[in-house]
Amino acid sequence: MQNHELEQVIKIADRAINNEDFDHLMEFYSEEATLVVKPGTFAKGKEEIRRAFIAIAEYFNHSLIVNQEKMAIIETGDTALVMAKAQLSANQKDDSEFSMERTATYVFKKDFTGTWRCIIDNSYGAEIIEEL
Repeated sequence: MQNHELEQVIKIADRAINNEDFDHLMEFYSEEATLVVKPGTFAKGKEEIRRAFIAIAEYFNHSLIVNQEKMAIIETGDTALVMAKAQLSANQKDDSEFSMERTATYVFKKDFTGTWRCIIDNSYGAEIIEEL
């Protein structure tokens, strides 16, 4: 079975996070995207998302490494749901209250140029319902 093109898109985005290349990372998001910063806290739009990633990097003392171990992609038309085993490690942060292995959910939509853009970035997956 051939890999879905979104797998490569996500790997490149993870590399941008790991390298703290947040300008490049913003290319992966739509203008109106939403990022789940932590359960109950959301960043909306590229500017807020960029600020959130800067704060996340600082929180993890600039040692956060993100990698998606496995992915399942369900696509219909110009929209795709991605479920992934997200592995997070931070060798400079021992007291994080948030899980370092997550079943993440992402929603992507193709823009008018045919480029996949993340519209919902939820690395916590179903964990966020615990906050409701």
